[in-house]
Amino acid sequence: MPRLSSLLALAAVPLVLAHSNHQTADLTAEEIANKDAWFSKYGKTGDLSFTGVTSFAHLPHVRCLDEPGQELDVAIIGMPFDSAVSFRPGARFGPFGIRSGSRRQTKIRGYSSVTGINPYQSGYSVIDCGDVPISPFDPSIAIPQVADAYASLLSRKVPNATAFEGLGFAKGLDGELHPRVISLGGDHTIVLPILESLHSVYGPISVIHFDAHIDTWNPKRYMGSLSPQADINHGTFFWHAYEKGFIKPGANIHAGIRTRFSGPEDLQDDVTAGFDLIHTYDLDDMGLEGITRKIKSRVGNGPVYISLDIDVADPSAAPATGTPESGGWSSRELRRIVQSMKGLNIVGMDIVEVAPAYDTNAELTSILAADLVYDFLNVLAGGVDGRQIQEKTAVHEEL
Repeated sequence: MPRLSSLLALAAVPLVLAHSNHQTADLTAEEIANKDAWFSKYGKTGDLSFTGVTSFAHLPHVRCLDEPGQELDVAIIGMPFDSAVSFRPGARFGPFGIRSGSRRQTKIRGYSSVTGINPYQSGYSVIDCGDVPISPFDPSIAIPQVADAYASLLSRKVPNATAFEGLGFAKGLDGELHPRVISLGGDHTIVLPILESLHSVYGPISVIHFDAHIDTWNPKRYMGSLSPQADINHGTFFWHAYEKGFIKPGANIHAGIRTRFSGPEDLQDDVTAGFDLIHTYDLDDMGLEGITRKIKSRVGNGPVYISLDIDVADPSAAPATGTPESGGWSSRELRRIVQSMKGLNIVGMDIVEVAPAYDTNAELTSILAADLVYDFLNVLAGGVDGRQIQEKTAVHEEL
């Protein structure tokens, strides 16, 4: 049986706690903060580059699909799907890898001396919307999930509409402004349902496709075409987009192509699907300006979607991908070309096929992918201009 003294001591605990709570309740928030050992010395500190929850560039994180009322200017969302790859799987971990590679990016240290702006502070807000919970077991379910998730984001109200209009963002067929979504893949198949969602808002879309492969393969020509679902994979999705009318005829272009083909019929199918192409080696002959001119003249002024497969970069710069091809563009060359896409009527962007399991310990691929997303944000903010580069150089020389 407990001693009487013990019972009396236990009975006194609520009184002590009540007294303590009463004392705390009498203090102001400022007084409580001043008594706090950490806060009184350091105040609000935020995260270091290598600490905290890993959202892209430490941006605000909202599970947007669970918050239908969440307004969006620019949304970053992960598409962790790799159930339709032909060689090395693992891109379902791409969104995680890209976010990890973005840890040194922050809103307060996002200014670019090349573009003259900080894309995180350029009139629109950027939110990390987390990942779409895509089924890894059944592509016939997963692909509609991507379409529904993307359509959900496109339907949201744009809170900074004035800034959007000032940046030249185009309206949809309904006369309304819609969010711009940057998708983190995932294998390249996710672009088919994305284009379906964009088509419902803007009509046929022009595509700028950075890749080592054309991805317009006619599935009837290849092994593995055993069912309608098997026909849809990361090498055939543009063929299906052409057949479904999602993309604008004769206004699409590949850049960085260097894969092998089964014969001239593959290239003929590519033309049929509405694409022109720039070979990876064309950079040597055409230069950066020539590449830029050809891309922009091809897609014109209509709605444009930019899709970037990380294997467009040379494997020395981006080894972590499912189908690497030697002879690609360097990270510097690729970033310069992406940066030059300023001024187009861009309605969406993605970076896909990042498979972190094949990366180096230094996270080369993930860091490059994250920097390319930063370049996307710069392009959306209209922040790349040769005159700005010259002006910044002149200022530097004066200093």
